[in-house]
Amino acid sequence: MASNPNATHYTVLTAVGPNRPGLVDICSRTIRDCGCNIVDSRMTVLGGEFAMIMLLSGPWDAIARLEDAVRRLQESLDLTVITRRTEQGQNPSGCMLPYSVEVVGLDHPGIVHEIAHFFSTREISIEDLYTSSYAAAHTGAPMFSLHMHISLPQDVSIAALRGEFLDFCDHLNLDAVMEPVK
Repeated sequence: MASNPNATHYTVLTAVGPNRPGLVDICSRTIRDCGCNIVDSRMTVLGGEFAMIMLLSGPWDAIARLEDAVRRLQESLDLTVITRRTEQGQNPSGCMLPYSVEVVGLDHPGIVHEIAHFFSTREISIEDLYTSSYAAAHTGAPMFSLHMHISLPQDVSIAALRGEFLDFCDHLNLDAVMEPVK
């Protein structure tokens, strides 16, 4: 049985390269010109590097055109670009609870690992994660901030998990909040 040529296909595109004005304009135009749509994206500047990750959709021939166009973008914009075909993510069971986690504390190596390990050992998926480092306003102390969204199984005891997580963060001398996504 042949697949439907008009079916929607998906690819994830990641790109990293020297930051400069116009990168989003050029990349988004290329995506549009190939006949693809940006379903979801994250873009940021880290150090002097621009980084983006996107979930793109389109018919199979549009995705193929984009994969070809990526090679030209790499050369002309000095970007490292990777594409990977995928499927649109769906929660098949529909029984996951979205929660938001925020953590702040003095910056030191290993915070992200410790928090990721806490949730991983409980088989809780991290859906989105942002971190930043900054100097405290009055003291100049190096601070760390983490914001993430997690998916909790419907049968988890939220009160128990929250208590364990807050105790865990207290042990690491981190301030934390865990609450439902609103």
